[in-house]
Amino acid sequence: MTEKPSASLPTSVQGHSAYQVARQAADQAGRILRQRFGLHNATKVKGRRNLVTEADLLSEKIILQIITAAFPEHGIMSEEAGSRREGSEYTWIIDPLDGTNNYHYGIPLFCVNIALARRNEVLMGITFDPMRNEIYRAVRGKGAFLNNKRIAVADVAGLEDAAVGVDLGYDAERSNDLLETAMKLWPKIHCMRLIGSSSLGMAYVAAGRMSLYFHKSLYPWDSASGLLLVREAGGEVTNYTGRAATIHDREIIAANPRLVRVFRDWLERK
Repeated sequence: MTEKPSASLPTSVQGHSAYQVARQAADQAGRILRQRFGLHNATKVKGRRNLVTEADLLSEKIILQIITAAFPEHGIMSEEAGSRREGSEYTWIIDPLDGTNNYHYGIPLFCVNIALARRNEVLMGITFDPMRNEIYRAVRGKGAFLNNKRIAVADVAGLEDAAVGVDLGYDAERSNDLLETAMKLWPKIHCMRLIGSSSLGMAYVAAGRMSLYFHKSLYPWDSASGLLLVREAGGEVTNYTGRAATIHDREIIAANPRLVRVFRDWLERK
């Protein structure tokens, strides 16, 4: 199937749609991560449990080269490089390697995230798992896809039938709160998985692989693509108060709308 650029997305100086540029960047970054997986990658510590590898930096470098050449006036928000050209109408939100700890320890669960937002509205998102060659993609108003197949969130009505995904993040207090919640939730659900990549967790909800995903310590580069994927797949993403989540929310709940309400009702009672 030939992927056509969307008229709703900006066009690069070379005449390509933002989606085509993002795909090129994700493909090249994913190739770097795949080639270096299992090799010794120089690593530095940003904080307790928070690593950055040489592969992170190489992946980010190629993404930034491609995007800034195509859209020199757009803003950038990237996990490792930080922000530039703040105040631009369009901002690219980038995580060159989500799941760095998995990558570092040789666990093949990680991805590349590239999203484009107009102010705070996410217009396009790509989450690319290079080890499985799985590209989760969405453009606002046009549905969500895994490679070339349209995807939808799981039609699970209750917690007892739910496969629930969680991840901890790097904030000790928030992680302890989440673990306490997970322990209380465990007897109520079918199964629970700690994935090590929040972006893949949200993508799995969009694809119907995971019934529900929740997290308490996210950043925009973790969530931007997933917010759009889940919503375009018929799901809902809220913060813990029930308001529709934005890229600036640290806490999110993602599932089909009914299951989000069931989970939030349980949270209020626990």
